Amino acid sequence: MSDINTPDGASGFGRRRLLGFGAAGLSAAAVAACSGPSTSSSDSKTSGSEDYSGVKPAKKIEFWSNHPGANQAYEQKVVDKWNSQQSDTKVKLVTAGQDYASVAQKFQTAQAGGGLPGVVIFSDVWWFRYYLNKSIIPMDALVKSEKIDKDDYNSTLWGDYTYDNKQWAVPYARSTPIFYYNKSHWKKAGLPDRAPKTWMEFEEWTKKLKKADLGTKTQFEYGALADYIAWTFQNNVWGWGGNYSKKFDMTIDDDGAVKATDWARKGVFEGKWAKVASSSSTDDMSAGACSATVSSTGSLVGVLDAAKGKFEVGVGFLPGGPETTDKVCPTGGAGLGIPKDITPEEQVAAARFIKFLTSPENTVGLSKATGYMPLRKSADTKKLIAANPLISTAIKQLPHTRSQDWARVFIPGGDKILTDGFTKVFTENADPKSALADVKKKLEQAYKTDVKPNL
Repeated sequence: MSDINTPDGASGFGRRRLLGFGAAGLSAAAVAACSGPSTSSSDSKTSGSEDYSGVKPAKKIEFWSNHPGANQAYEQKVVDKWNSQQSDTKVKLVTAGQDYASVAQKFQTAQAGGGLPGVVIFSDVWWFRYYLNKSIIPMDALVKSEKIDKDDYNSTLWGDYTYDNKQWAVPYARSTPIFYYNKSHWKKAGLPDRAPKTWMEFEEWTKKLKKADLGTKTQFEYGALADYIAWTFQNNVWGWGGNYSKKFDMTIDDDGAVKATDWARKGVFEGKWAKVASSSSTDDMSAGACSATVSSTGSLVGVLDAAKGKFEVGVGFLPGGPETTDKVCPTGGAGLGIPKDITPEEQVAAARFIKFLTSPENTVGLSKATGYMPLRKSADTKKLIAANPLISTAIKQLPHTRSQDWARVFIPGGDKILTDGFTKVFTENADPKSALADVKKKLEQAYKTDVKPNL
């Protein structure tokens, strides 16, 4: 199954390489274009225009994707449909990498060498780097000129890409974490057929799961540290009344975050009902190695396929904590942006394709193929839910989500800094307060070095 929150450091592509390119490494032409072009005449128009009136779409553009949720066949189907029903612009689907980091590396190379796409995909932890590098355009003018109905998109998902009162991307393969459980194990343990309402309730349930002698290695698995933990663990931190940060004020070492992390540490090392997955927690659950996990809705179809013939999968809202049980689910996944250093004609073509790709019909199609969220309010989800009833849980949870803390999504390398801190706690039994204090220092330094000078 494809992971949707690949860590920043993948492929050896760190924040300093990208941000170095985005600051002093920018070409003179790129710097000149970063605040938008002159629109005094059609000949002088360059990328990022505020006025696209009279601009005809380019004859061809590329759509760069890593096919999140293993959805290449679906994306190609949508591209083929687009190409067959209109003749203005031919779109070519390009596999730009196996994960978001490798897409970013290819995108960086194209900034200097040419061959930019019309549309590029980026995850929750990547798009703000493109903003800092001034390599994507604000899409407000195109949203208006192409009549993209922003009010029909889920407001939280749309707002995830809003910064400085401008819109920098359109939601696409968007997801949330959900609680997955093995219904057969639940039944044998005498548990109610639902997800726990709080983590404290689940901790009590693990005693019954242990007594049921289910042959598991553990009762619960946290997602593999390198893939998910800094994303999904926001749920625990929020439930305990903490935050990774409040905007750019780093609060990862405050009481709420420390208590949540210490509670999880005790579950691993003292209660011994939890462990961290070495590779994929959903694969482990499908193999019977654990009874429950938290993972992406984008994994839903894959989880159901893997468990088919073995056991029935149950899903539920993420559990809350002692301080709150609502708005404890983070959003995640990927959006679509438009490069700055392409022609206005290519930008218009890109916006039209994005409008098509994220239409109510196509967002339902993506959900059916992968489990990602149907992100349009007007989307007809009746057939989707009939075909996969479990997706209704993810849809119902969506109004109870919140955008992620800036420490993870707006600090280049923030995801990895957080992950490294949690790794020390969950695999080395490090003191949470000390480990998170160190995380805070590193996040603050990353902000001072990589973000503040570029704002």
